[in-house]
Amino acid sequence: MTAAAAAPRKASRKKTSRKKPPLLRRKRQRPAPKAPRRSAAAPPSPGERRRAQAINRRLAKAYPDARCTLDHRSPLELLVATILSAQCTDERVNIVTPELFRKYPTAEHYASAPIADLEESVRSTGFFRNKAKSIRAAATLLVDQHGGQVPETMEELLALPGVARKTANVVLGNAFGQASGVVVDTHVHRVTRRLGLTPEQDPPKIERDMMALLPSREWVQFSHRVIQHGRRICIARKPRCPECVLADLCPSAEL
Repeated sequence: MTAAAAAPRKASRKKTSRKKPPLLRRKRQRPAPKAPRRSAAAPPSPGERRRAQAINRRLAKAYPDARCTLDHRSPLELLVATILSAQCTDERVNIVTPELFRKYPTAEHYASAPIADLEESVRSTGFFRNKAKSIRAAATLLVDQHGGQVPETMEELLALPGVARKTANVVLGNAFGQASGVVVDTHVHRVTRRLGLTPEQDPPKIERDMMALLPSREWVQFSHRVIQHGRRICIARKPRCPECVLADLCPSAEL
């Protein structure tokens, strides 16, 4: 037997190519429609105004009783409730305020309140230390500069600690009947952008756009209607587009 014959045969291995698992294709999502951008100086077109006013009319019909949902009996109570509503639901604020308003009926009572007691009274609204500090500081300024009364001008309200344009607009529009601007809360921010009424992210710029689109007599009620619509239909996670009275006017419907 030759050496070649004696050597064991090596089994030939066939190279098998491993099949790669099929790539899972991600379902493409349609990008959210963008409203046409215009500069701060450029006024809206007549068509944009007509569309915004048509939206407002439908909302007025859908929510005829829309109003401020923060319970209050005076400008001071509304000011305090609005400060508490930051990062908190109106429902929670309305649970807290009856006892709070009973305990602190005037600006003088808030201004002289021990901060620990005030913090405890508003604890369940969240961020209670900052809110208590703002309320007491605002009340102190009201006592020192306004005779304990809530002022009726945007400039004076904005000078109060804890008060920005949203709070000032709420107080002026609902306590004093002044249409000083459009309240832009989380619902107004979301719904107006979905409707293509504004491309902006910054609340003051959204307010500017809404004020340009609508007559001043509608500013206060428009905010209330949009807030109601945002709570009931155009909710954040999954809007109820099939139930929406604005579906045919909304570029974001069924996204």
